[in-house]
Amino acid sequence: MRHKNFIDTIAASPYIFTLGVAGDSGSGKSTFTQGIRSIFGNNLVSTITLDDYHSLDRDGRRERGITALNPEANCIDRLEQDLFLLKRGIPIVKPSYNHSTGKFDPPSVFQPKKILILEGLHTLFTPTLRKNLDFSLFVDPANRVKYDWKIRRDVNKRGYSRKAVLEEIAEREPDYERYIAPQKEFADAVIGIDYSRYGPELGKEQNVYKVTLSQNRMKQRIENIDLSLDLYSLLSLSERNFSLEFVTCQQSGHKMGELIIDGELSEHVVKKLERSIEKQTQVHPISIFKHRNYVTAGDLAQLILCWRIIHRRIFMETFR
Repeated sequence: MRHKNFIDTIAASPYIFTLGVAGDSGSGKSTFTQGIRSIFGNNLVSTITLDDYHSLDRDGRRERGITALNPEANCIDRLEQDLFLLKRGIPIVKPSYNHSTGKFDPPSVFQPKKILILEGLHTLFTPTLRKNLDFSLFVDPANRVKYDWKIRRDVNKRGYSRKAVLEEIAEREPDYERYIAPQKEFADAVIGIDYSRYGPELGKEQNVYKVTLSQNRMKQRIENIDLSLDLYSLLSLSERNFSLEFVTCQQSGHKMGELIIDGELSEHVVKKLERSIEKQTQVHPISIFKHRNYVTAGDLAQLILCWRIIHRRIFMETFR
């Protein structure tokens, strides 16, 4: 590498690395890319929310009798064109959708940074979108978890009534199964989320869930880049319930590995993983989970995804 710190290499590179995250509304998509934002910072990371590419506002969708999950309610062709330009470092005039009003705000100029994150319903919907993404993730919480999250978010943050949210959930589900769920087969990694085996109340009270990270086998591997768990920290320094399990599975006709994480782990486990990633990639400092004695299964999955994404970016820089 030309620079001691790989962050400097990314900053100096003309390449725009694109990370696509797909999933239903309220599924926690932004949570699992927060680590990348924390590590690389606002100077290198920019994000587009695909809700901005709705073609109809809330009233328009109601008049048409369609949901935001229907491709007809979105300007996917414009998104494809904009992503093509952004991938090449060319600014665009981006639309803006306001969830509070349900209407569109004035568009604005959007300049891509070295890492561009796209989050939305249709991120992996077309071959053109998928072709312009360097890494892709699908977030897939169990329905009971997703519905609880959506109710809390839309009532507390977006001003909907509980009755309106429940009606929308029922209305959207057929479109989710038809248009959104099939995108899982195109993702490099799939995050599944369900209530913890140690009690569903842990999710609402402490954000503790059972998380399943399904990943395709790496097509490229860089020598001496690995990720190791410290069994001593796992077995000797934890005082709360946790479990780790790895199984192989078939998803959409191809083999994937599933890491199933549940409960809470000692901060020592994550700190050693962070130091390992720093040492091997020269990306530093990595300190996502500060001032915490325990981290959740979701936190660990987020860190593993960061390692996988950094690994992909290093490979591209090394061999392109």
